[in-house]
Amino acid sequence: MRQLVAAAHKDLLLSWRTRAQASAVMVFGATTLLLFSFAVGPNSAALRANAGGFLWVALLLSSTLALAESYRSEIEQKALEGLLLLPASPRALYYGKALANWLQLLLVGIGLIPVMIVLYDPGSQNLLALVGVLALGTAGLSAPGTLYAAMASQARAQQVLLPLLLFPLVVPVLLAAVKASSLLLLGDPMGQASSWVLLLAAFNGVFWPLCGLLFGQVVEE
Repeated sequence: MRQLVAAAHKDLLLSWRTRAQASAVMVFGATTLLLFSFAVGPNSAALRANAGGFLWVALLLSSTLALAESYRSEIEQKALEGLLLLPASPRALYYGKALANWLQLLLVGIGLIPVMIVLYDPGSQNLLALVGVLALGTAGLSAPGTLYAAMASQARAQQVLLPLLLFPLVVPVLLAAVKASSLLLLGDPMGQASSWVLLLAAFNGVFWPLCGLLFGQVVEE
């Protein structure tokens, strides 16, 4: 546990020191939401109906920038090999970085909510529950995203490879998060949101342990 906390603290500290990059990810997500509003046009009903979907697509696109950035300093300074030589479990290094990535993506998602409300006017009810869905959904992006970012970090076409690997795998996360968010924003008379939340929880229950087991083999190869 101490190794995990130390790894998470190291990544969060690096993110704070390079907070301009985190700000760029936030601005990218807000710009994506703005472009969606231009694409739909002055159709307030369509904007409101698709607000949940637009929020999650913007967050998914932003996540590729944040996940790739999480390995940039280690690769540029050749520090990843040094970290692996430490008497620390690769699993602790993975969970430390995955938790740091999750926290950053969650903050980006929370920061995009006011932008979504201003642009799409979906209402401001159930915002606390929406933050809960964001927490589960961003955890679903962070677990495989951290693993795939490690795989793609030494490839020349990293910015292209990471989305190609990540997007097909997180389709269940995107589907469940969009459905749950839309039901919370637009109303849920049939009580279906809980089923989609359970799907998100199940995805996290499978992929967080699995990716932790695979991380050691991925970085050693």
